[in-house]
Amino acid sequence: MRQQIAAANWKMNLTFDQAENLLDEILKVPHDLQAHQKVVFAIPFPYLQFAQNKISEIRNFFTAAQNCYTQSRGAYTGETSAEMLQSIGVGYVVLGHSERREYFGESNAMLEEKVAMALTYSLTPIFCCGEPLQIRESGAQNGYVEKQLKESLFNLHEEQIQKVVIAYEPIWAIGTGKTATAAQAQEMHAHLRKVLAGKYGDIIAGEIPILYGGSVKGNNAKEIFSQPDVDGGLVGGASLIAADFTQIIDALK
Repeated sequence: MRQQIAAANWKMNLTFDQAENLLDEILKVPHDLQAHQKVVFAIPFPYLQFAQNKISEIRNFFTAAQNCYTQSRGAYTGETSAEMLQSIGVGYVVLGHSERREYFGESNAMLEEKVAMALTYSLTPIFCCGEPLQIRESGAQNGYVEKQLKESLFNLHEEQIQKVVIAYEPIWAIGTGKTATAAQAQEMHAHLRKVLAGKYGDIIAGEIPILYGGSVKGNNAKEIFSQPDVDGGLVGGASLIAADFTQIIDALK
């Protein structure tokens, strides 16, 4: 069965005390996860070691970094390498989030390098793709997102692509209160799977988790996750609210 993932993206939020309290609130609720279901916390770099220590013994719970660099080491002040993340037990890394693309100029070519580096150090990339509002309104979203996949992932061989998680995030639905309908999410996820199948075949494409990210909340997660090609969510604001994220975890199918 394809993996189902509830991934929390805390972005640049919370003091250490607030982060500790939030994690404790989420962990104190018993989550009866099945073997194919995972919870991933993508949290700020200063808190990764703390969070990793707290959840390392909890089945199917993992930490993720929100970024990594294209090189494993060197004179790159302020950057964090995949090798460093691996050394403290981090299992995932979010790459290509729309905010990284927009604010920090990350290109498809740079993300190709970052994905390769993550895989070199046994990190699972959560590769983000998605279109801005003007692209959606012009009806060009399929080609736009397809280009992101092809230019950043299609250099990977079959064994490597099976280690990647994809997160579709319609940029127009991030932090705006707008949400793609469950049907819109399913339509794009099905398209992404078709694009993957064109390169790697139906069997491999059918095994790659594709998450939805765009104003997922406790009250809409179940409907969105019920779609056949939606395998969970990459959750922003609602992941900072323990009750909401608990509902989202429980909405995994």
